[in-house]
Amino acid sequence: MLSTHHDLSALPDPQMDRQFYEGVPFKRLLAWGIDFIIIILIASALVLVSFGFGAFIFPLLLFVTNIAYRIFTLSRNSATLGMIVTGVEIRNSSGNKLNVVEAAWHTGLYTAFSLLFLTLVISIVMMLVNERGQGLHDYFLGTTAINRPNSS
Repeated sequence: MLSTHHDLSALPDPQMDRQFYEGVPFKRLLAWGIDFIIIILIASALVLVSFGFGAFIFPLLLFVTNIAYRIFTLSRNSATLGMIVTGVEIRNSSGNKLNVVEAAWHTGLYTAFSLLFLTLVISIVMMLVNERGQGLHDYFLGTTAINRPNSS
């Protein structure tokens, strides 16, 4: 699973099928913002149902909510709710939607790389300059974000 050598030939070709990659980095940023709001709302709701006790561990609650939300949505739709709204989905190196194990790896690496400023910056730069728009976590997993095809 973790490698820097993935056969990506099953994914849309960035030269021949540019429509799959056009605007994806910006859409991922918008999706991240939407997901951020959803995660805050879910964590806040958990504080309410815990009669306020969750407020004492709110950063941990946010972290766990983020992980659970991303694994759940990516394994069901190969996209978070923010990605669905912006029309983007994640595909594995075989061109298929993510399964639960791939969603967990994607979430874990995304989270780990987001926690360190340097790897976060590297990931953002990679999304902007890589022809497939892959972030650092995508590069190691052989995944990529594409504009959602009309037929799926």
